[in-house]
Amino acid sequence: MLKIENLIYRYKKSDVDTLKNLDAEFEAGKLNVLLGPSGSGKTTLLSILAGLDRPTSGSVSANGNNLSDMDLNQYRREYIAMIFQAFQLFPLLTAMENVCYPMEQNGAAKQEAIKHAKTLLESVGISEEKHKRYPSNLSGGEQQRVAIARALSTGAKIVLADEPTGNLDVANGDAVIEILKKLAHQQGYCVIVVTHNLDIAEIADVVYRMSDGVLVV
Repeated sequence: MLKIENLIYRYKKSDVDTLKNLDAEFEAGKLNVLLGPSGSGKTTLLSILAGLDRPTSGSVSANGNNLSDMDLNQYRREYIAMIFQAFQLFPLLTAMENVCYPMEQNGAAKQEAIKHAKTLLESVGISEEKHKRYPSNLSGGEQQRVAIARALSTGAKIVLADEPTGNLDVANGDAVIEILKKLAHQQGYCVIVVTHNLDIAEIADVVYRMSDGVLVV
């Protein structure tokens, strides 16, 4: 679903390429991992895949559509579901309201959004009695599950997860990765996880290793 070709990225006022002639394909139905230490370029690549920045040269395409020909705001709304290390939930909204928010912003009726949000929350293991809790009254693992449900609420089929287990203990981290793996294998999502965790890489379908801006399978 996502393909990069001859991708180069250089920060403004820099004379060194951060990303160097990258080629890769990230397929639907697979758990893809970008593995590498801090400073290797993996977060920069994720930002480009998310349409938050454009490459200096080369191309990024989603379902055969070149991002250079697309409205990036529309691309992020319709194609991309983002999951962050720090959850990024709205603290003054309940779990239910957090998941409803993107749908209502896209024009969904309130009751329709609530119905879909309930299904999504239960699918990631958040029971109904926790739907009205605020993030501060949920554990870290529960907050990340809510964040996953919110990311999926727009219907986007490309999931970009930036260190999704970084703030979790081992058990909750494993549970989150299991959810992401099921999204890929059972529901056909294209899941890309950025991490430095070797344990996650061991269960991935495809592992790209990044070092000094170079990508290797």
